[in-house]
Amino acid sequence: QVQLVESGGGSVQAGGSLRLSCAASGYTSSINAMGWFRQAPRKEREGVATIDRDGDRIRYGDSVSGRFTISRDNAKSTLYLQMNILKPEDTAMYYCAAGLLNTPELVPGRYKYWGQGTQVTVSS
Repeated sequence: QVQLVESGGGSVQAGGSLRLSCAASGYTSSINAMGWFRQAPRKEREGVATIDRDGDRIRYGDSVSGRFTISRDNAKSTLYLQMNILKPEDTAMYYCAAGLLNTPELVPGRYKYWGQGTQVTVSS
């Protein structure tokens, strides 16, 4: 089993920045792709950014490309999401996910392990 714990969420004004972290524990050697997903009230969960095990392949959702940066430190078993130029529409619960897949897909159903989420609120 793998446990994921997110941190770094909070409230920020539009144009600001936040950095999310996700600490993984347990059988982390089984993890390949990891990613960030988000879900706003009354909306489906959507892929924000995903990364393969070595950091060679990265995918971003269209709405965040150019503003968000995903990275991971395997030595620390930690995943990061640097979010810049935040907009009110970025407001959502952000979830960290990890899976056995090699390709970093933006499809939530492809990931086996999930954190509890961290809230990000962007005010205008």
